[in-house]
Amino acid sequence: ACPAAPKPCRLVPGAPVTLPAGPDILRTYSGTFVCLEILFGGLVWILVASSNVPLPLLQGWVMFVSVTAFFFSLLFLGVFLFRMVTQIDANWTFLDFAYHFIVFVFFFGAFLLEAAATSLHDLQCNTTMAVKPLLSDNQYNINVAATVFAFVRTACYGCSLALAFRRWRP
Repeated sequence: ACPAAPKPCRLVPGAPVTLPAGPDILRTYSGTFVCLEILFGGLVWILVASSNVPLPLLQGWVMFVSVTAFFFSLLFLGVFLFRMVTQIDANWTFLDFAYHFIVFVFFFGAFLLEAAATSLHDLQCNTTMAVKPLLSDNQYNINVAATVFAFVRTACYGCSLALAFRRWRP
């Protein structure tokens, strides 16, 4: 007698939906968004650093959030890519939601601060010799690009958050 063929996997209503482990994560929308978060996060990090951080109080927080979120996104992708989720017993759907919620809130704030720093382009500062704008034209252009990429990264975190919420909600 032949063994019975395995039944195809069907999605059962109410059953938890989780992200796949291994390279299959890169074939999902969530995996794609995490890769985009890493790419745009690196760009924000590089652009803010290359502007010489003319407003350290505002842009220091942007740098901190950008660098921290960059490394945590790499770690998050690595945990799924190297199948560590199968070895660590945790509620990964909730952790996915909680991570993306926290990072979305922090990066939305960082985006607003970067936009505020960019908007101060025409602010005049007194120096010992003359009055000059707070940001040079080069710094302004770099900050505009950083603001745009920060917005795109925030949107990616928002999409990841929506997908994570969809998987997590009961």
